[in-house]
This record gives sequence, C-alpha cells and structure tokens, in this order.
Amino acid sequence: MRNRITDIFGIKYPIISGGMVWCSGWKLAAAVSNAGGLGLIGAGSMYPDVLREHIRKCKSATDKPYGVNIPLISKYSEELMEVVINENVPVVFTSAGNPRIWTSRLHDAGIKVAHVVASTKFALKCQEAGVDAVVAEGFEAGGHNGREETTTMVLVPQVKRHLDVPLIAAGGIATGDAMLAAFALGAEGVQVGTRFALTEESSASEEFKRFCIGLGEGDTMLVLKKLVPTRLVKNDFYREVEAAENRGASAEEMAEILGSGRARKGIFEGDIAAGELEIGQVACMVDDIPTAKEVIDRMIDEYNSGLERISRPLL
Repeated sequence: MRNRITDIFGIKYPIISGGMVWCSGWKLAAAVSNAGGLGLIGAGSMYPDVLREHIRKCKSATDKPYGVNIPLISKYSEELMEVVINENVPVVFTSAGNPRIWTSRLHDAGIKVAHVVASTKFALKCQEAGVDAVVAEGFEAGGHNGREETTTMVLVPQVKRHLDVPLIAAGGIATGDAMLAAFALGAEGVQVGTRFALTEESSASEEFKRFCIGLGEGDTMLVLKKLVPTRLVKNDFYREVEAAENRGASAEEMAEILGSGRARKGIFEGDIAAGELEIGQVACMVDDIPTAKEVIDRMIDEYNSGLERISRPLL
C-alpha cells in the first residue's frame, strides 16, 4: 500500500497512532512503527526531560520512522520543540495552535510536519503554512476536540475539496472498514487514537483499558465547552461537569472543577470514578486489548476484504 502519506513519512502502511496524553509513550510509538505504521509519542503531558527520555527509548526500540505530537498550547511547547530538533526526530504532528509558528523551523531541521485541525478554515491555514500533511479530525474523537462539532464523514470530504496537500482522516476510525471509508472520502491516511489507546503497549492504566472496552454506544459525550471541548466517558466526574454546565457555570468555575492532573488521575492512575476519562465514541466497538501489531494486521485485512467486497459492480 503506497501513496503520498507512506512516501512522505517513509512507512509501510498509512496508519498513524494518535499522540494521546497518558497513552502514547515510547512503547506504543515503537510498536506501531515496528508494525509498519507511524507511531507518535504524545508530548502533551510531558516535561522536556521526560520527552527526551521517551524519544531515546523509542529510538532504541525501533529503526523505523516515528514521530512526536506537540500541542502548541502547551506551556512547554518551545522547550519540547527544542528537544525534538536536538534529538533529530523525523516527524512532528502539531495541534491546538498556529502551524505557521514552527513549520519552517522544523523543515529547516529536516523534520516532516503535519497539523491537526477540525475545520476547512484551519486546514487551509495549514496548507499556507507549508505543512506536509493535514489531519482532519471529526468530533467523534476522544479528548480535546473542535468547537465546530463536525463529524469525520462530513469534515474529510469538505476539507479534501479545498486541499492540495495529503489528507489524514481522524475521529471514529478503529477498523479497516472505517479506513476504507475514509479513503473513499479522499483521505490518504488515517490517524487512530482510541483503538491504540486500548492496546497492550499503551501507557494507560489497566483499569482504564478494562473499563473502556466495556463501554457501549452513547457512553461518551462532548463537554467542557467553555474551556476546551473534550469527549469524556460518562462517569462521576463527567456528571459533576454536566451538572455545572447545565446550571450555567462560568469558565472560571469549570476550570476549578477540572483542577490539575485530572486526566492523569483517570487515564494513567486508573481512578475510574473521579478521573477525567478521555476516549472516542468508537470505544463502543472495541472489546479487547490486543498488541499494536495485531491492530494494524487486522485493519489491513479488513481494508483488503472490504475493498474486494465493494469492488463488485452494482447491477
């Protein structure tokens, strides 16, 4: 399977693991890369020294291309960028900010750049900034999300109509069938979060993983809209947030309820009741905890089977 995404990033399959805080450490990134995809280290929850450690461990665990995801709203974004440049990281995915700030500097260092967006407007800004690829993420995705609440199936073809650079689809993609659908809509790659968050190599707690594979349809919701829209599991913390939003709590009050370290508490430490549990809608389709390689192998098999199935002419 070869296209512009595989050529740009030097990978076998156009499958990228999402750079998820508390899930995407070096073990997951290396496992995805070794299986033929592009593994990303999620730097959003890391101090610069911690990121450096993850990068070096990832490099020792794979000789394949890998990358780092850096949310530009991170207060450590400049220091994190210096780390990836100094450590010769081959790929950086940026999000939550203006891609123009860092794209040229990263290119000068020989680093490929992709940026995550939730609208056509920002996709075009990415193209103007000179990124190598754009990730269009629908609001089905877990964690931080776009305010537009546009679904992947609407967002991807809309962005594709206006974009010349390669497009990567994200949000609600956990199977080869979903990958095939994204390609039919104009994507040349997929970024997969939830499915990789619930694998053996994910750095999320076992409590979080086991809880999430039991979720059903409708068990997540987009909340915290006065701060940063975030998709959460409906647990005790979610219900506290929902009650506050329903009574019209201010952004300041919502920030106080959120506090600090809430996502770490839920995802990394396994406090299922009081933690902030970020996961995508597609968790309702996930019922096991395989290796990252098994996920990729399944997706490729499903993609090929689906392609054969839909290639039959309509009579």
